[in-house]
Amino acid sequence: MEGEFWNQSDLNDTQLSCGGPNSTQGARGGGLCPGAGVSPSIITAIIIMALYSVVCVVGLFGNFLVMYVIIRYTKMKTATNIYIFNLALADALATSTLPFQSVNYLLGTWPFGTTICKIVISIDYYNMFTSIFTLCTMSVDRYIAVCHPVKALDFRTPRNAKIVNVCNWIVSSAIGIPVMIMATTKENNGSIDCTLTFSHPAWYWDNLLKICVFIFAFVMPVLIITVCYGLMILRLKSVRMLSGSKEKDRNLRRITRMVLVVVAVFIVCWTPIHIYVIIKALIRIPETTFLTVSWHFCIALGYTNSCLNPVLYAFLDENFKRCFREFCIPTTSTIELQNSTRIRQNTHEHASTANTVDRTNHQLELLEAETTPLP
Repeated sequence: MEGEFWNQSDLNDTQLSCGGPNSTQGARGGGLCPGAGVSPSIITAIIIMALYSVVCVVGLFGNFLVMYVIIRYTKMKTATNIYIFNLALADALATSTLPFQSVNYLLGTWPFGTTICKIVISIDYYNMFTSIFTLCTMSVDRYIAVCHPVKALDFRTPRNAKIVNVCNWIVSSAIGIPVMIMATTKENNGSIDCTLTFSHPAWYWDNLLKICVFIFAFVMPVLIITVCYGLMILRLKSVRMLSGSKEKDRNLRRITRMVLVVVAVFIVCWTPIHIYVIIKALIRIPETTFLTVSWHFCIALGYTNSCLNPVLYAFLDENFKRCFREFCIPTTSTIELQNSTRIRQNTHEHASTANTVDRTNHQLELLEAETTPLP
């Protein structure tokens, strides 16, 4: 989603200078200007490379830790956390492309060949669409949990959440696969660029793509999210008790608040680059040093979002915080509890059971698992 998308398609624009928002190398565009000495572009490249290194390490570790925690702890396998797993997967893929972009900044050319170019650009598109679709799904999920708690018993299950996640990836493939096909490497002024190529007239298809992405991957999802949370806020203000239990009600509000913060941070991080790109698609902008720095700052802000979510979970969700702490600093009691849990699970697997659990009670247990903190 990040720089790979936002400027890959400027191949047919008039080249003004290296390093600016009209260059052809996307997020990596002109980080270094060969022979230019210490210039704003080089300074920008050094700052961006340092930021990308931090984002890559924190993003990969944090998002893989989130996925591990959700897989490892049975209590964490709730509908909301299944969506969080999908978001962490998309963010981990996005941050995995940063080493390639950092090397391109350093060398001023794309040295990895056409295949890696296709993979990196398609991952950016997948991250863009899958992330916003998942956040939109999470918002609708919270709306159902808060405003329609009875219907939530049928809809909000881990199995349905997994199906929705798969559908999000399939829908994202509608743009991810064509982008992979269009991506290629081309020589430009003695260096190799990883770009998108368009049919004639290229400027028309380039701008049409940007406008469509702005509408379908930003404006419409943000409107849906805004409506969902507007209705939820009205519901939370008008009703004292949502679940009949003070503790469950408090946890339900806590989870809703966490999802809201994650969505808000995403919108804050991505609004600048979306606005920048749509303006650039409609108006020819002269290149200046300030514009170049602003361009790279917007791209870096988008990438930074990929490493912020695990930090938000650690601060806003007690269950994630406790699981993170147990992973990083395992205690004797934790190890004993895990061993006893395995023993009970093995015993349960070999024991014959004559009674089946009523479907409604099982759904209530799933809801209780989501709204009850881990011991």
